Amino acid sequence: MAFSYTNAKERTYYLHHKNTQLKNGRAQTIYFFARDIRENDALDAVPEGYVVSETKNGLPVLKKAV
Repeated sequence: MAFSYTNAKERTYYLHHKNTQLKNGRAQTIYFFARDIRENDALDAVPEGYVVSETKNGLPVLKKAV
């Protein structure tokens, strides 16, 4: 089951990830929230070292834990 987050506006978002290749050749994982579950990219939990935060517009984002 994908990790879900319900914001202050009562909208549910699901956590996903995508592995990309940067121009310098380095691989990087991008984390993002979407309103629907995408089967291949959905994550079951927040990655270690990250916390979920909400922007002033109500969009959830991942931030590195301090």
